[in-house]
Amino acid sequence: MNFFSILHIILHFALPGCIARLFFRENFRQAWLIMIATMVVDADHLLAEPVYDPNRCSIGFHPLHSAAAIGIYLLMSFVPQSRKIRLAGIGLLIHMAVDWSDCLI
Repeated sequence: MNFFSILHIILHFALPGCIARLFFRENFRQAWLIMIATMVVDADHLLAEPVYDPNRCSIGFHPLHSAAAIGIYLLMSFVPQSRKIRLAGIGLLIHMAVDWSDCLI
């Protein structure tokens, strides 16, 4: 496992934690847990062959990492009736941003 792989994993936990601390201070723990729970989106990697390829860009390759899915995540982050749906949307967008950063390296 190289430095960038470790950094990638750390960012999947640290960025939601920072967002939760900054914007959801009164419910930090719940907000952070909801956002990191969105890592279940990586289940779509199980549809790929091989399941893990360090040189593959997830964005646009896996179904839950597609432009359409990202559009849905964006809409979720603005649902006014449900804080949990908004947090899930924000967590998914953070996840996609972290995955996209891998595509640049």
